[in-house]
Amino acid sequence: MTKRGGRTWARQVVLYGLLALALIWTLVPIVWMVLSSFKSADDLLATTPKVVFAPTFEHYKGLFLGGNSLWGYVKNSLLASGISTIISVALACLAGYGLARSHFRGKQHLSFWIISTRMAPIAAVIVPLYMIFRTLNLLDSIAGLIIAYLTFNLPFAIWLMNAFFADLPVSLEEAAMIDGATRFQAFWRVALPLVTPGIVTTAILCLIFSWNDYAFAQTFSGPSSQTIPIAAAQLLTQTGIDWGKLTAIGTVVVLPMVVVGLAVRRWLVRGLTLGAVKGE
Repeated sequence: MTKRGGRTWARQVVLYGLLALALIWTLVPIVWMVLSSFKSADDLLATTPKVVFAPTFEHYKGLFLGGNSLWGYVKNSLLASGISTIISVALACLAGYGLARSHFRGKQHLSFWIISTRMAPIAAVIVPLYMIFRTLNLLDSIAGLIIAYLTFNLPFAIWLMNAFFADLPVSLEEAAMIDGATRFQAFWRVALPLVTPGIVTTAILCLIFSWNDYAFAQTFSGPSSQTIPIAAAQLLTQTGIDWGKLTAIGTVVVLPMVVVGLAVRRWLVRGLTLGAVKGE
C-alpha cells in the first residue's frame, strides 16, 4: 500500500507539474502582451523588461482615436465572423441531423467527403476562390469574406453536429412523433435542445477560426472590408514596428474570444466531452 501510495503521489506530482508548465507556456505570452499594451513607449522598449510601470492608454487611443481608426476593422471582423458562424451553425444543424438520421448507401463516404474538404490546406483553395470571387464581384466585400469563411467552417460544423446528433437516442424523437409531433417538430423541440452544448461548441470553434483568420482576409478583402488581423499586419513596416499598437491590437483580438470562451465554458466543456461520455 505504501509503494502504491507513493507511486500515485509521484504520478500526481508529474501530472500537475506538466499541467503547470502547459499553463505557463500558454498564459505567460498572453499576460505579457496585455501588460505591454499598457506600457509607455520608453518602458516597452527598455533594455531591462519592466514589471512595475505606470499604465497608459496611449496605444489604445492611437488605435481608436487616430486618423486610421480601428473601429472599421472591428466592425468588419464582427460582421464577417458573426454572420458566417450563424449561417454555418444553422446549416450544420439541419445537415448534421439529416446525416445522423438517414440511412442510404454510401453514407460514410459522404460524411468523409464533407470533412475532407476541411482537411485541404487554405493555400490549395485560395486561387480557385479568388478567380470565382473576381468573376462574381465578391472581392473587397463582407459577403465575399462570409462565403470564404463558410467554405471551411461549414464542413467542420456539419461533421461536428452529425456526431452530436448521432449520439442522441432516436427513441426520444420517436416518442415525440408517437404523441403526434412531426419530424421537424421532433427535431426542433426535442433533438435540438438536447444538443445545445454541441451547438455552442461548434459556434465557438467557427467563430474563433473566422475571427483570427488572416489568409482569407488578406486575399479577398480590400480597403472597405479589411479585418483586425490585417490592421495588425499593417503595423509591420519597413521603417519599423509599432510594438505598442501591435500589442494593443493583439489584446483586442485575443480578449473577446477569451471572454466568450469563459462565458460559455460550461457548455463548451460539455460539448467537447459529450461523445466521450456517451462512449463510456
